[in-house]
Amino acid sequence: MAAKDRSSIILIALTLVLMVSYGIPWVREGVGGAMDMIFGHLVDVYGIPFFVLIMILSAITGLYSSLIQKYTIDYEKMQRVQGRMKEFQKEFREAQLGGDEKKLKKLEAKRDRMMQEQMELSKQQFKPMAFILILTVPIFFWLLFRLPSVEQTMTLPYAGTLNFMDVVLGFFPIWILWYMICSIAISQVIRKSLNIGGL
Repeated sequence: MAAKDRSSIILIALTLVLMVSYGIPWVREGVGGAMDMIFGHLVDVYGIPFFVLIMILSAITGLYSSLIQKYTIDYEKMQRVQGRMKEFQKEFREAQLGGDEKKLKKLEAKRDRMMQEQMELSKQQFKPMAFILILTVPIFFWLLFRLPSVEQTMTLPYAGTLNFMDVVLGFFPIWILWYMICSIAISQVIRKSLNIGGL
């Protein structure tokens, strides 16, 4: 087995372990408690409001996610492959509509090579996800550990003043919704400044 394949398997296994650990209370609380020694002071000592702290954490997440993706994904190659795939699909459709059997056979052989390139790109995009999860999961475990004891509230348009653990849109706790809004907005600014394409 090639070293590249072994590292991919290790990253997949690590990602699965991190995702499964979310459902194990003692792991979640243990990691959350350890992280509280780092982030707890920001709330207890410095009195940073929780909505501001979530905004700061989402900015940090957006920054390291963008940097990891910038240095692990070949965006130029991705754009080239996507461009070739677009051209291929157009050519293939035209051959199908024109009933050109000879050209279709030729294109089918080319399609296998194109699919191989697409698979390589998918693997390349998976690698940064594992690294991002390693850094992000402890932050989420800390938020889950700390938020039930937080008495602060947040006012949202159309929803009013709610506690961070209250649910909106049927299933979203306020803190997750706020984290997502901040993360998406800040990530777009960071990605634009680092000249990183969208995934």
